[in-house]
Amino acid sequence: MTLRQINRCFIFRNRSIYISSMKPFSLGVELKNYEIPPEELMEPQIPPYKEKTDEPLKLKKARLLYQSRKRGMLENDLLLASFAAKYLQSMTSEQTKLYDRLINLPSNDWDIYYWAVGIKPTPAEFDNEIMNLLKQHVQNKDRESRVRQPDLQ
Repeated sequence: MTLRQINRCFIFRNRSIYISSMKPFSLGVELKNYEIPPEELMEPQIPPYKEKTDEPLKLKKARLLYQSRKRGMLENDLLLASFAAKYLQSMTSEQTKLYDRLINLPSNDWDIYYWAVGIKPTPAEFDNEIMNLLKQHVQNKDRESRVRQPDLQ
């Protein structure tokens, strides 16, 4: 890479959307707007979560155990997998519903992590007994080793 400026043109459906100028060794990208991209191209859309109302409790718990282990970021994989292994089987139907909403409604897993460790305040819709239990679990007062996910039973 040379020290001169590098221009890149992004193509979508055989037409250029915009050209960005990237300066080597810089932290940012300077955009020259020749054409403003449509809003749907700016950020991927995540479909809204639809609660499964007719799902049997045993099947719901199995799904939530899997979803707790496969979050897409290691921090939440470890926290939620160990939490689910410890508490999920003893949860009531209502608690299971709250846990389902907690791990599936937020579109950003970092939000769940920040709420659980106390970096960000928990929004009112998720501030419930399950979130309080998760926050206690994150504190790890028993000093359990959580460097890998618990084995499946």
